Order: sequence, then structure tokens, then C-alpha cells
Amino acid sequence: MSQKYPGGIISKTAPVTVGPEDGEGGSAPGIWTLTQALELQKQDLWPKPLIAGELYSMGRNNHGQLGLSDLVYRSSPVQIGALATWAKMATGQLFSLAIKVDGTAWAWGRNNYSQLGFSGNPVSSPVQIGALTNWANIAAGTEFSIAVKTDGTLWGWGRNQNGQLGIDSTTTTNSPVQVGALTTWYQVACGGTFTLATKTDGTLWSWGLNSTGQLGLGDNDNRSSPVQIGALTTWYKVAAGSNFTMAITTGGALWSWGFNNSGQLGLNISGVYASRNSPVQIGTLTTWYQVSPGDNFTLAVKTDGTLWAWGVNTTYGPLGLDDTVNRSSPVQVGALSTWANTAAGSSFSFAINTNGALWSWGRNSYGQLGLNNTAHRSSPVQVGALTTWLRLSKMPTSSLSLAIKS
Repeated sequence: MSQKYPGGIISKTAPVTVGPEDGEGGSAPGIWTLTQALELQKQDLWPKPLIAGELYSMGRNNHGQLGLSDLVYRSSPVQIGALATWAKMATGQLFSLAIKVDGTAWAWGRNNYSQLGFSGNPVSSPVQIGALTNWANIAAGTEFSIAVKTDGTLWGWGRNQNGQLGIDSTTTTNSPVQVGALTTWYQVACGGTFTLATKTDGTLWSWGLNSTGQLGLGDNDNRSSPVQIGALTTWYKVAAGSNFTMAITTGGALWSWGFNNSGQLGLNISGVYASRNSPVQIGTLTTWYQVSPGDNFTLAVKTDGTLWAWGVNTTYGPLGLDDTVNRSSPVQVGALSTWANTAAGSSFSFAINTNGALWSWGRNSYGQLGLNNTAHRSSPVQVGALTTWLRLSKMPTSSLSLAIKS
């Protein structure tokens, strides 16, 4: 059982860290009690508290989604403001969200459906969402936003034509609205027009558009309020692509469901790309640690630090395999075993390795790879020479990139 305690919820940590030790690392996924966590802290085996840092952006900026007070595209990382207090972030199709260590939530970019959490025109620099200081996790879809507070409540705002806000209607909202009354929500993920979330009891829930089975509920019916996926209570991490889903259990098994037109589910069925409307395990391995779906492809890291990719790879090479051939099962990217964190966008990819270096590849039409040009890359290229990068944004429908560095 996971436990709530003053200041947060213990529910996704591990006793031995890999990669940047800032609360995101861990080589043995599990759900831990407070007593176990305190004992591991005494042994210096617990992941370090989340480190705040400077926030950088690059790529497309036609609605001010880079947060740099203008509409100029950037092909290399540019710091947003001068603060070093950013903790988490997410990018939607043409807008951005972020949380500071003080628990405040901020938004900028396109605002045609109030996806920024307030009514009005687009904004090109961060604007605070309300005045609350208890935001914990945040995710962005195509034109909507979902977030969890430190009290375990779940909130949504923005476009809602398919029920993706989970508020039992299809009405668009221009400010955060609570999803039900539960206080046990923990992790959230947004696809194009659907949402997934885990609770502190390890259950997984979904709602929104379900045209390709991306909700994992065994059918293709839309939902406007959360519905539990199966009966498992061992879901560890969940991530959404544009119209498909990936999730990892506490035992390290990787599961997928939803759209599969080009093998993005990784199920290794050559020539047969049937979508799935319920979870299917990818192979039999139990060594998966982190997963990042993009628009129609997936990146994942194993506990041994190796990086794997599959799905659509034509034109831009977002799989990083030095070609443009699609893959329907996981293929290792290079030979390195030092990868710690990944992020996948609209046909482009980012990754941080254990020494804090930032790498990118794939589509680069807007300079979103941060390489100071707009040339596409089909294999990983290091972004600058810095080794202080900490975290990457969730960005499955995005053409911009956000990253935090210490």
C-alpha cells in the first residue's frame, strides 16, 4: 500500500537510483510505505528530493508557446526568465504548462479553448494559473490540461468535446474544474484528446476519446468520466501518445493499447497492425523502467540504462536508428547503457543520459532539436556540451521542447 504523509504521497520510488538523482531515478520500481522510505533514506539509497532548476525552450513559437515574450522560433535552448525554481512541465500542441517548487502552476502559448486555465488571448510568457500553491503533477493534451494537487484531487480545464476533462460532460471549461471528489489521484498523462491517471492504490483509469481503443477498456466508446482499466493494482508509470497508450507495472512489464497503424504498440506482428482496445504486454521482459510515446512512435529505457524505440520512423528518423524504416517491436538505439530519461514529440525525440548530457534526433523543421539549425537527424546528436540537464517535458503532440537544467 502507498501512503499519504504531510507533503506528498509515496507511490513510485525505488531503492537504488539511476540517472539524475532528483526524484525521477530508480532501478527497482515499486510502491513503498513511509517507514520503508525513511529506512532507505538513512542508508542513502533513496532517490534525492526533486531538484528545481532553470527552464529552457526551443522550437516552434507561433503562439508564444516558448514563453520567451515573443513569437520568434528558436533552434537552440533559450532560458525562460531568470528563475531557477521550475520543477515540472508539459507541452501541448501549441501551449506549455509548468509547476514551480512552491506549488504554483503556470501556462503560456495558445489559448483558443482556455487550455491555459484562464480566458483570453494567447500569452507569450508564463502566467500563473490562479493563486494556489498546491499543484503537484501536470499534463497537456492537444487543447486541454489535467493536473493533480498535493491533496490528491484531480482537476481539468480547456477543450472537452470528447469528455477528456473527465467531468461527466463535454463542456469546455475556462478554469480548473475538479474531477469528482476523490483525493487519491497521483499520476496523469494526456494523449491527443484522452486522459489517463493512476491512483495511490496502483489502479489505472482513463477517459475521453476512444476511437482506436486508446482508453484500454475493451471497446471503442468515448467516456466523459474516469473508468478503471481492468482490475490490476500494480500500475507504476503511464504515458500517452497521440492516440495510443503505454504503461509499466511495478514488476517492470511494459503494456500497450490503442492505435497501431505502423507498429507503435511494439507488439512485433509483422504486416498486421491491428489496433488494440485493451492492454497487451510487449514481450515478456520485466526490465522496463521509463516509457515515452510520441505522436506515432515510442521510446523506452530499461533498468540497465539501454534505450529502445519502435513505431513510425519514415521521413525524419525519430527512432534514432540512423534510418527511416518503421519498426513494430523494440529495437535498441545504439549501444550505450547510460540513458536515464526520454521524451517524444511530433516526430522528434529527446533523451538525457546519466551524466546529464542532452541528446536529440528526428524532425527539426522548427529548430525543436536545439542543435542551432533546422536539419533533421536520424540518430542521436548531443545538444551543446552541458551536463547539467535534469528533466524533459511530456510532449506527445508538440513541436516544441522544454527542459530543466540545474
